[in-house]
Amino acid sequence: MPGLLLGDVFPNFEADTTIGRIKFHEFLGSSWGVLFSHPKDFTPVCTTELACAAKVSDEFKKRGVKMIALSIDSVEDHRNWSKDVMAFNSGAEGTLPFPIIADDKRELSVQLGMLDPDEIDKDGMPLTARCVFVIGPDKKLKLSILYPATTGRNFDELLRVIDSLQLTAQKKVATPVDWKPGDKVMVIPSLSDAEANALFPNGFTTKEVPSGKKYLRYTQL
Repeated sequence: MPGLLLGDVFPNFEADTTIGRIKFHEFLGSSWGVLFSHPKDFTPVCTTELACAAKVSDEFKKRGVKMIALSIDSVEDHRNWSKDVMAFNSGAEGTLPFPIIADDKRELSVQLGMLDPDEIDKDGMPLTARCVFVIGPDKKLKLSILYPATTGRNFDELLRVIDSLQLTAQKKVATPVDWKPGDKVMVIPSLSDAEANALFPNGFTTKEVPSGKKYLRYTQL
């Protein structure tokens, strides 16, 4: 994503949303945040994604993560679309549990590198890709994932990586492939064995490999 790299301070943009005008950093406060973009309102894949996000919103709240979506339509369109989203979920009326940013001029989409040149609307304008940005309490970008408009996201995976980000922000560990909360984690290479023993009361185990190098160290937190 041009101009926005991991570790960069996320832009403190102002925008109109379904809950009024916001300044992004003030909206986040001291929380973690996740911003996810959608190509367009009243479209099939986007509707399934927003419905899923609404369904699992309590899981984000449990982790202290504020959610906010973005689409390239007006606030009025967003509010009307939200009714379809909630109806898709349960068949009943309800309120979407997070705001949607109105980016009908595509200014924010351009600033954050969100446009998908392969997906064009009826007026020949590019739609936004399916971006995910996870922002830490320090307002820095911790993770970014970019999906094409034709591929829906997996919110279970998003929760899993947030669990990893929050854990590794606090502990000197890394999470291996397919890690889930409760699984063993890996001791980071910069720690010596003596430092690892001091930090991890449960100790650690080392997997032997042909090279003889002792870098695959696991511990249970």
